[in-house]
Order: sequence, then C-alpha cells, then structure tokens
Amino acid sequence: MSESKVIDARNTYCPGPLMELITYMKQAEVGDVLELLSTDQGTASDVPEWVNKIGHEMVSSEQVDDVWHIKVRKAK
Repeated sequence: MSESKVIDARNTYCPGPLMELITYMKQAEVGDVLELLSTDQGTASDVPEWVNKIGHEMVSSEQVDDVWHIKVRKAK
C-alpha cells in the first residue's frame, strides 16, 4: 500500500529542501508519494532535475502563495 508523506522544508534554503526530500525518499517504499513544501525558489528547478536524474516520477509542482508544493512518487 502506498503512503503519502508531507515534508515541511519551508524557510530552509538550497540545498536543504532537496536534501530533506532525498532523506525521506530513501526511507519510502516504491509507489509512495512525498509532498515537499518549500519557500526556496530554487527548489522548483532542483527537484525536477534530481527526479529525472534518479528516475522517480514527478506527480505535480505548484506554487501556492510563496510555498512550492512538489509531489514525487518513488519509482524504484
């Protein structure tokens, strides 16, 4: 059964949000969806780049006010 987890990395700066995501991704099961919350603008480009490099799946990426909500599904 896949799970969904929210990682609150607001008010941290590059590479903090990505490092938080990587840490939780290592603990996640294949199929789990992690949602990263970040106020760092670099996260919007850093995370998709990392996801493509590693081979996970971008579910969504949207900015609500000053917070990025980025969802990633663990693919392997």
